[in-house]
Amino acid sequence: MDTNILLESGTNELEVLEFTLGNNHYGINVAKIREILTYQPITPVPNGHPCIEGIFMPRDTMISVVNLKRCLGMMENNEDRGLFIITNFNKLNIAFHVDAVLGIHRVSWESIIKPDSTINTEENSASTGVIKMEDKLIIILDFEKIVTDISPETGLKVSDVENMAERERCDSPILIAEDSPLLSRLITDCLKKAGYTNLLITMNGQEAWDKLVEYRRAGNVREKVHCLITDIEMPLMDGHRLTKLVKTDDIMRKIPVIIFSSLVNEEMRIKGARLGADAQLTKPEIGNLVAAIDNLIDKSME
Repeated sequence: MDTNILLESGTNELEVLEFTLGNNHYGINVAKIREILTYQPITPVPNGHPCIEGIFMPRDTMISVVNLKRCLGMMENNEDRGLFIITNFNKLNIAFHVDAVLGIHRVSWESIIKPDSTINTEENSASTGVIKMEDKLIIILDFEKIVTDISPETGLKVSDVENMAERERCDSPILIAEDSPLLSRLITDCLKKAGYTNLLITMNGQEAWDKLVEYRRAGNVREKVHCLITDIEMPLMDGHRLTKLVKTDDIMRKIPVIIFSSLVNEEMRIKGARLGADAQLTKPEIGNLVAAIDNLIDKSME
C-alpha cells in the first residue's frame, strides 16, 4: 500500500485502516500494512496455536494467518470468507483475517484516546488507543501483543541480555518513551541487567518532551538525559514527532535518539533518518539496543 504519510516528517499524524469483526469496528496503523487480499485457501498447520488458522503462500512467501475473532473470543461464522490484512512488523509477515475493510482515516496522535487500566493492564492489553468517529468508536488493537501471546519469542529477545549481569554499572540517565506497560517493564528490566540503572520512564512522546523541556529550562538537559529511547506509535505525540522536536532544538540535538519500534522497516528508516535519529532498531533486538546505547553515550560524552 502506498501512502504519502510514510515519508512525511514529524507531522504527529497517522493513517488508520478501519475494519470490522462482526458489528465491531477496529483499526490498524497503515504503516504496518503491506497489502489487503481477498480470502484465499489456507493450509492448516498440525498442532499449531488455536488462533493460527494456517498458512498460505502468495507470491512464494509463506505467511501465517491469524484469526482475529478467535483471538478476541468472538463468535465465528465459517461462511464468511472476509479479507486478509497482510502486515509486516518486527520483521514478520503476518495475515490477519477480518470480515470487511471500510476505509482509511488520517488522524492526529493527539486525538487518540489512551485506554485506562480497566481496559489495558500489563498482562491483558487489548488496545493501544481508541478513536471517536462521529457515532462510533474505533479500537486500535495491540497487534504486537496479539502476536507475542501466540508466539512469545517474537517479542523482546530477553535472552540476549541474560548474560550481561557482569557488566559494569552505568548511571548515565536514559529517558524512555514507551506506551505499552508490558514493553516498558521488559525494556527497563533488560537495560538494568545490562548495567543501566538510571532510567526515566514516560508513557508517550508528549510526556518525554515535557520532561526534556523542564530540564532545558533548568539549564541541565544534557546532564539529565544522556540518551533518549522512543517508540513510534504512541498517543498524544508519536516518536517521530518527538525525534524532530529534539533534533531541531539547538541544545537538545546533541542528545542521542534511538527509535526502538516494531515499525522500523525500509520506509520508516528513511523517515527516521531524515528526522535525525541516531539509531533505529526493531523491538526484538534488545541486545542490539544495548550495544547502540553503549556506542552513542560514549560518543556523546566525547
